[in-house]
Amino acid sequence: MNRSIFTKDATAQGVAKQRLIETLAAADKRVINDPFADRFVVGAGLIKLMGHKFSVWLSEKIAPGFHEHIIARTRLIDDLVEKAAINGLEQYVILGAGYDLRAHRLELPSSLKIFEVDQPEVQAKKCSKRPKEISNTADVSYVPCDFTDQSFAEQLIAAGFDQSKSTIFTLEGVTQYITKEALNSTIEDLANLSKNTNSTFFISYVNELLDQDPETCFGKGYPNAAKRAEMIKFLSAKAGEPWISLYTTQEIESMLTKNGFTIKQNLIFQDLNSVYFSPVGRALSENKILNLEHFLIATC
Repeated sequence: MNRSIFTKDATAQGVAKQRLIETLAAADKRVINDPFADRFVVGAGLIKLMGHKFSVWLSEKIAPGFHEHIIARTRLIDDLVEKAAINGLEQYVILGAGYDLRAHRLELPSSLKIFEVDQPEVQAKKCSKRPKEISNTADVSYVPCDFTDQSFAEQLIAAGFDQSKSTIFTLEGVTQYITKEALNSTIEDLANLSKNTNSTFFISYVNELLDQDPETCFGKGYPNAAKRAEMIKFLSAKAGEPWISLYTTQEIESMLTKNGFTIKQNLIFQDLNSVYFSPVGRALSENKILNLEHFLIATC
């Protein structure tokens, strides 16, 4: 692989901000709880002062439903990992873990071996801000990899990854920032790592319709859908992380099936709105639905 798959940390900070905002909601109203998110968010004190409702309202001024979209993605992965752990999962590999301390904030068995693969600078910052008291509460190996002259598969194995054990791999909020060649190489590496056991792979990706026909990626009546799509991409580029790869569903599924993966689910936010937000009385109306990414789960 000839370019880094995980670059910079503006996105990691932005997603941590959404987890912080959600954590500020009342316990019976929130969808996820991340007690560590504030450590990685610039201006966390001000966000806490503003509170959950006002912070979500501000987010809606840029893109209604953006906050809920990110939180639904987080919760879906949380549920996937926790359910697998109950059923005997032995290893969890987080590709591009960013600033999420999922290894510590979820109730996972101490026997679960966790590998976080990310660029060295992000990992160093994460470890420096991580609460000292949780350092030994999970079996986590940090696997630094810049991908310019290293194989993350080789790095994983060197860090103790066992190719005979059941594993979940997650690639969350990354594919739009890397080349299609890099993603294809990553999937090939995952298939090789998984060939001797049953494994699960979660991947999120942005549908190319967001460029070609943006209104199809938003709920009916969503205000200025095309302009909002451009705004989201513009803000990401402004932060130094431009979107360079969007996909058709057929394209992603072809990459996976040719490498031996079987597609189990391919979801969008609209599928998760009633699952996660209805139970806490926060289901979004159609004109706030933002189907920014697809959430695909496959097995190998």
